[in-house]
Amino acid sequence: MSDTTIIKVTSEAAPMGSMGQKHLALSKKLAMRLWENEQPGETKPEAQRPYEAIGYVISGRAELHLEGQMVVLEPGNSWVVPEGASHTYKILEPFTAVEVTTPPAVVHGRDQA
Repeated sequence: MSDTTIIKVTSEAAPMGSMGQKHLALSKKLAMRLWENEQPGETKPEAQRPYEAIGYVISGRAELHLEGQMVVLEPGNSWVVPEGASHTYKILEPFTAVEVTTPPAVVHGRDQA
């Protein structure tokens, strides 16, 4: 029999990650996190992660640089970063977004800064 337990996480009580993200929900196959009010500044270090990420912009603007391509992310935009793709972000305006990762970024140290 599969686990059918409902899990409710309140944003205010969600645990914080090492990069400033809030871990909203976690299952065996995916995780959801919130990047809240990320401030403009230097471009983040380029990274390659062992998980796929999809996201949705709630507010603000950021550049996503991925494998030689660049897009500006604005409210209402979604994005995909494939597993292992070299990418970085540059926050242009205070930025809030929800992101889902599979497998869960927070498990087994996949989410290290």
